[in-house]
Amino acid sequence: MEAIDKLYSPRIVSIEPAGNAQIPAESNGIDAVRGKNQWWFENFKIHSVQANGPFVGEGQFAVHFDWDTTEKSSGKRSRMTEMALYDVKDGKIVREQFFYATVPE
Repeated sequence: MEAIDKLYSPRIVSIEPAGNAQIPAESNGIDAVRGKNQWWFENFKIHSVQANGPFVGEGQFAVHFDWDTTEKSSGKRSRMTEMALYDVKDGKIVREQFFYATVPE
């Protein structure tokens, strides 16, 4: 949450590959992004995460994440790899987009 407060534009747009009842496909504004992140951390136990990057381009950067988590409600443990693409304007992240690949168990 500290990174969101420090680095994100108040008008951030966050894009997920698919929406559901808990996390919409598109979230607009910093409060919506805070809520989405809070929900995720409340509902998943993180065993480990590895971040690679950033991979920097003009006005953008990407970070590759490998997650090992357990969904708290079901107890199901899973691994996921994620690429996050961030757009930057005036020193703040104005858009983030996520791309997922689930790792077979």
